[in-house]
Amino acid sequence: MQFRDPPHHIAPNPGNPRLTRRVQGTDQTGAVQDISVVEERPLTIYLNGQEIVTAMTIGDYPEYLALGFLKNQGMLRDGETVTGVDYDEEVETVVVRTDRPTNHEEKLAKKTRTSGCAVGTVFGDMMEGLENLRLPQAELRTSWLYALAKTINTTPSLYLEAGAIHGTVLCQGDEPLVYMEDVGRHNAVDKIAGWMLATGADPTDKILYTTGRLTSEMVIKCAHMGIPSLVSRSGFTAWGVEIATQVDLTLIGRMRGERFTCLAGEHRLIRDAAPGANALSASR
Repeated sequence: MQFRDPPHHIAPNPGNPRLTRRVQGTDQTGAVQDISVVEERPLTIYLNGQEIVTAMTIGDYPEYLALGFLKNQGMLRDGETVTGVDYDEEVETVVVRTDRPTNHEEKLAKKTRTSGCAVGTVFGDMMEGLENLRLPQAELRTSWLYALAKTINTTPSLYLEAGAIHGTVLCQGDEPLVYMEDVGRHNAVDKIAGWMLATGADPTDKILYTTGRLTSEMVIKCAHMGIPSLVSRSGFTAWGVEIATQVDLTLIGRMRGERFTCLAGEHRLIRDAAPGANALSASR
């Protein structure tokens, strides 16, 4: 695949009326409250003529979600040509078409429900393709991490508007490139993967920042995307750390302003900025 520089940035759009709804309720004192809540709707993904999955999603960037999901499930192989991605908003369906027939009945029969929000699902062998994978040796500077934490935590988002949502951000150095949100953190990651596939973005110098837990699923998806560093403000699972070590992925969690814990891939870290006294604290 021919890589090229990302053509544009994508940021959250909390003002999109399709993504939230105003709902009236009461607080602990009985006072009436009018708040925004996140919408969720089904999206059915087809690969050629085969129905693959129905995902619950907020409904933005459905084409990227479909592409990224299929790529991360190993249903779109390296070198495979995508000839079309068609989204039908009325029936909430995306059809991805390739230049050759596909059949994933065997993979679909082997289904694993993951720890992801909104009932994440993976198909087939979760570890397939990771046996000999070693991620690129791109550096990761602490100054970038501190700047990213501040920028991402203060960016207008659906989370700040309505909560009940996860965010994932593709970054390069200290610059956020693509910021996706969804009710499930796995959906947000798949949207990033779909954008990268569609634009031909080079993963080797990228950082993936997520608000979700660093589970085996998240580590596996990041590894399959070819991104060498995965950062979260949340915590780890033991299997996630084990897989990150196996594929040589730098795994950083509990990122709170200028504090973090690295449990894999320490050798990429360049500590070029000492934590300051006024670290930005944020939780999500």
